[in-house]
Amino acid sequence: MKFLRRAAAVTATAAVVLGLAACGGTDAGDDEAAVTLYSGRSENLVKPLLDTFTAQTGITVKARYGNTAQMAAQLLEEGDKSPAEVFFAQDAGALGAVNKKGLFAALPAETLGKVPQTYRSADGKWVGVSARSRVLVYNPTLVPAADLPKSVFDLTDPKWKGKIAVAPTNASFQAFVTAMTVQHGEAKTREFLAGLKANEPQIRDGNVPIVEDVDAGKIALGLVNHYYAGEIAKERGVAPDALTAKLHFFTGGDIGALVNVAGVGVLTSAAEDADVRKLVDYLLGPEAQKYFAEETFEYPVVTGVTGPAGVPALADLTAPPVDLNDLDGLQATITLIKESGLTP
Repeated sequence: MKFLRRAAAVTATAAVVLGLAACGGTDAGDDEAAVTLYSGRSENLVKPLLDTFTAQTGITVKARYGNTAQMAAQLLEEGDKSPAEVFFAQDAGALGAVNKKGLFAALPAETLGKVPQTYRSADGKWVGVSARSRVLVYNPTLVPAADLPKSVFDLTDPKWKGKIAVAPTNASFQAFVTAMTVQHGEAKTREFLAGLKANEPQIRDGNVPIVEDVDAGKIALGLVNHYYAGEIAKERGVAPDALTAKLHFFTGGDIGALVNVAGVGVLTSAAEDADVRKLVDYLLGPEAQKYFAEETFEYPVVTGVTGPAGVPALADLTAPPVDLNDLDGLQATITLIKESGLTP
């Protein structure tokens, strides 16, 4: 079976079409308790958790799957006529973009209170359910740890020409670029993207192929989220440290160490729906939080749940001081990346 998170890049138009057509999960009759979920997280990743929720509550989750940009585009296209009740996004930027259009309802204070303010929206209309750090994955047989770049900006140095892989259509890369724009301005971000492009990076359609190719020695470096190495190791039945590929966490508040969240927002049409509330609270409960830590190697955002093994604790990361509420410029970022030549 192909790995959980692989997804092919598509155009914005195809995104809407795919989102409308790709309906996963089980259908529920009108007389059954059900929640309609638009998921920017893959079916293989999310469905086991949703199935457990259904088994425990009797509430069916009717899920439509696509990548996060696809699902956000679909919601923005449908507006207040969307059948969606919950949006489960891979990153805060997509949640912010949908919220910016006034499509989310305010979440209850007791739900928001489960998560630190850093990982939820300022207006209380979306909430993170798991966290992840941007990292540089590297092959130590090709790049000794002592030679690794100190900052993500160093990747524009010509010495890295042809040695790095990126996934510019992936939501996590797009959120990283948005954060760079927020922290350093558009001019410096354009300069970075131009320098990256000049170094002839290898383009992949997702983070998993990057980690696999780095592990196999096909490429020296890659920009990814931290948890992919753990997931690949689990798929292979080995411990993360058994992989050749290793993770380099940038320090000193470098933008290359952005900590982002996957999270959920509730559509205004479902603001008072008790079944929707139960689903959101389940994702923030100890069972789901443990699932994220142990099965997907992400950081729990609720206190009292042990984080993933083999990586620094969330509290020990030196993330850049970027407010996740400011990552809502998704379309502008997509345009910026396209203009750099990293995407067609």
